[in-house]
Amino acid sequence: MSSPAPTAESVLTHLCKSVVTEPESVSIDVVEDGELVRMNVSVAPDDMGRIIGRRGRVASAIRTVVNAAASKDGVSAKVEFVE
Repeated sequence: MSSPAPTAESVLTHLCKSVVTEPESVSIDVVEDGELVRMNVSVAPDDMGRIIGRRGRVASAIRTVVNAAASKDGVSAKVEFVE
């Protein structure tokens, strides 16, 4: 089965792997919920601080860029960072 938001998923993967120190540990679980696509991102425990950033600025920036990519796919995306 293909992803409901392939552009958004590839952008999210690239951004997350660029920020962390262990890119091989990045995993993204995509769940389709109608027009909303939930993307749950898991990273190594040591990289959680990097992916969230100070006051959540990195996480916020990632969400903004992924939402823009998701609009190209015709859906809305919600990005969650899970441990």
